[in-house]
Amino acid sequence: MRTPLPSREMILQACAGTVAIGHPILQGAYELASLHEARLDRGADIGTIDRERDRLVSRIDSWVSADQLPAFDAAYHHTETVGMVIDRLAQFSVAARVASQQSTSTLEFRYTQHRLTELAVAYSDLCFEIAAGTRRLPDFSFPVLERDSTEPDHRRGL
Repeated sequence: MRTPLPSREMILQACAGTVAIGHPILQGAYELASLHEARLDRGADIGTIDRERDRLVSRIDSWVSADQLPAFDAAYHHTETVGMVIDRLAQFSVAARVASQQSTSTLEFRYTQHRLTELAVAYSDLCFEIAAGTRRLPDFSFPVLERDSTEPDHRRGL
């Protein structure tokens, strides 16, 4: 059964800390916003936080690919996954909230709000196109393979 993607308003509410319904994307948006807030702490372990963000983005993308109908063969290809867009929405949401609470300039506050609004509108457009089958999403999933412990891990520069 196909479940509609949450609206931009629902995503922004989740990023602000309110998850009204039990939807995996809303829960992911909430958790991503929490991680972006944690990144602001001076002593934060950014590597651990970013790995958790990657895991949440992947979980959102897995849900979308499993739940949504495939796009038409001639559908335009999008440059980002839904999880990546939601991660940026969470990031911009936290930045806008921080700007509103700090003594930032009016211009900077308006810029952060504008950036968040523009991305939220783009998310709505993407949801419509996915539902209509006119937009294909990239597949950035990477299979986890067993590897020899002596083999270097090039993904992390090891």
